Amino acid sequence: MNSVGQPCEGELHARLDEEGLETEQPPPRQPFTRQLRNVTDRVPDALASTVAKRMRRAYHHPDALVAQAELEALARELDRSHPRAAASLREGLAETLTVIRLGVPPTLARTLRSTNSIESMIEICRDHAANVKRWQDGQMVLRWIAAGMGEAAKQFRRVNGYLHLPALRSALEATITVTPAKEDAARSPLGRHRNSTERGTSSWGQRAGSPC
Repeated sequence: MNSVGQPCEGELHARLDEEGLETEQPPPRQPFTRQLRNVTDRVPDALASTVAKRMRRAYHHPDALVAQAELEALARELDRSHPRAAASLREGLAETLTVIRLGVPPTLARTLRSTNSIESMIEICRDHAANVKRWQDGQMVLRWIAAGMGEAAKQFRRVNGYLHLPALRSALEATITVTPAKEDAARSPLGRHRNSTERGTSSWGQRAGSPC
């Protein structure tokens, strides 16, 4: 997920047509570097260094809310004179702060801020399917990609900061499950009855499972 509305760097793009599978592999870059370049390319050179300095300061702040506030303030300042730069800064803004928001330690954060960790796997997947010339359907593509990933897994090595991966997993699970848990509670019979009681109505006459 990409952060600035463009194809993810290093993502394996595939297009199935009558001639076979076409792939692209842009060079690995750091998402922040790409975001910075997208914005500074849309302002005059005299202003670019100031904008870059403020963006770097925001992205290095340990608090994601403060960082987002500083970046949004910068976007508002750019709105009138450089609207394209402001739009580029806002595009995917929240996603670019995910690593900060999850509280990832610096060692692991450096790994997650770039796509370098997946570039090798993508290259091995491409090489694994290099001799396949005719692709029957999308399912065949998926099978070959899965096989290539299995081959790449044999060459995996530990990334920097791997000891923090369990903490990252816990943070991700907490982020993912917080909203569904609230929704499930609202859908439960007790939750429906509580909601109807708060509205001054009764749910006794309704059939189980029907919406309130």
